[in-house]
Amino acid sequence: MQTGILYACAAYFIWGLLPLYLKALKHVPALEILLHRMIWSLVFLAIILAVKKHWEWLKPALSNRKVILRFVASAGVLSVNWFIYIWAVNAGRVVDASLGYFINPLVNVMFGYFLLHERLRPAQWGAIAVAAAGVLWLTVQAGQLPWIGLMLAASFGTYGLLRKTAPLGALEGLSLETLLLTPFAMAWLSWLIAQGQSGFVNGDVATHWLLIAAGPITAIPLLLFAAGARRIPMSLLGLLQYIGPTLQMGLGVFLWHEPFGTEKLIGFALIWSALVLYTLENLLNARRQRQLTGQNLS
Repeated sequence: MQTGILYACAAYFIWGLLPLYLKALKHVPALEILLHRMIWSLVFLAIILAVKKHWEWLKPALSNRKVILRFVASAGVLSVNWFIYIWAVNAGRVVDASLGYFINPLVNVMFGYFLLHERLRPAQWGAIAVAAAGVLWLTVQAGQLPWIGLMLAASFGTYGLLRKTAPLGALEGLSLETLLLTPFAMAWLSWLIAQGQSGFVNGDVATHWLLIAAGPITAIPLLLFAAGARRIPMSLLGLLQYIGPTLQMGLGVFLWHEPFGTEKLIGFALIWSALVLYTLENLLNARRQRQLTGQNLS
């Protein structure tokens, strides 16, 4: 249990501090950062697979059309999520990006209801209603939908849904996704280099190493998260997941002084209230289930 908590916390801390890394690459276009993230993630994952001598899954996966189509879809959605997040951070919208990961658990609940036909308990409906009120408030105050947060939540929720029923584990799945993405990334990056528009070629040594570091920075937290998720209850994992967006929002407000006035605070407060209601309900329901299981066993 303690090891699982450490793994999960480490993953969420890395994700929470990711804007610091992306800000260091602000001079590189978001699209090129995305391309390097794909390529160097594959390199890093290939090294891990080689060290573990864990290749036996690859041939059956590549020969299965349904598996390939599923991972083409998840890779595409993951790319959209990565690009929006990179763009938002370097456009000075870290607080708006953090909103997406605050509301992501509630988006997952809605996906479960509409797509997996899961039943929702009254308190879960209440949490969704309060969160919707927060989004509506932010929309009215800003004069537009908080599209960055909504797109990040929707894309990551869709990615989670696709991976939920995928036949491969975290390491194998991410490896296959990056393997499918890398040919396109290499072709696009080659075009940028030919046009003299590559931040990697035109950058200094620090830029080179920062872009290469995109591989481990992408893969390590995902692997830590997978390791943590196997060792601790989902209810506890659900509590720990707020470490990431809380750190992101803190960086946006206190380090980069992004706008966070009373109007935005009210919207976020409604969403935080929805998360508190959702989390408490989940904890109480898990406790009831354990008590019922204990009674049945006795």
